[in-house]
Amino acid sequence: MGEPGVIKHELGETCVPLKPQRIIAVDSIALEALVALDKIPIGITYPQFFASKANLLKKRITGISYIGKEFQINLEKLLELNPDLIVGVYGLEPRNYQLLSQIAPTVKVKHFQSDWQTPLREIGKIINRTEKVEELLTQYEQRLTSIREQLEKKFEKLEVTVSRIHGGMKIPEFSSQFSFPGGIVNAVGVSMPLHQRQLIKTPDDILIILSLERIDLLDADALFIAVDPGAKEAFQQYQKTPLWQTLNVVKNKKVYTVDSGYWVHGSILSANAILDDLAKYLLKTE
Repeated sequence: MGEPGVIKHELGETCVPLKPQRIIAVDSIALEALVALDKIPIGITYPQFFASKANLLKKRITGISYIGKEFQINLEKLLELNPDLIVGVYGLEPRNYQLLSQIAPTVKVKHFQSDWQTPLREIGKIINRTEKVEELLTQYEQRLTSIREQLEKKFEKLEVTVSRIHGGMKIPEFSSQFSFPGGIVNAVGVSMPLHQRQLIKTPDDILIILSLERIDLLDADALFIAVDPGAKEAFQQYQKTPLWQTLNVVKNKKVYTVDSGYWVHGSILSANAILDDLAKYLLKTE
């Protein structure tokens, strides 16, 4: 992304302060990366559908000002905070980039689905925390290797579904190995069921949306399902259907409801939280 001071990015070239002190994170991935790198932003946004990062970040974001929702920033609140840097990953678009750039230096970090390490490294460069990034990634890889080895010892074969009930559309979907959560599950050596893999044609197929009639495609040895805050009632209705009751994963009581705050997309802290869940439910460790 260029030398420190001048950052080249998707939407332009930005001169950033060498030691920014008043950073705004316009989306949850930027927020999480900054917190992980011990650079707490002064302003953040509420997510659109999935759960917030509050449960994951806990006390580390207590007292931070909210400046509206993702893609619906309250400019008046933003101006009051007098930021010296604005950072976004998926929450910055050309239309709001031009506007925000007039308020403070604004950087758009490229969003990748399964490759969450690249945005983390780029944010590390922006705020001069590159050594911290590599330290965190090394620790993560060590955990990943340990869990993969334990799973290999315990299971000869294990197929896992990663699913979500969307808070906007109120319908189920499953994630591919090219998604953020699916990529992590794949990295620990666990595969998607064959009937799901056959539907994934290209790396752009990060998820497959299902109708109620096709929730049989969720069947696997284990099912991790992230239920958005606005979709809890819809999920309860799905669970009452005869088709849901016929799933082997349901009969075997291997359905695990997980937090959509970190099972949809995220950075290093979400990735570690997913590893925690995989170890907790698949290896039965607390």
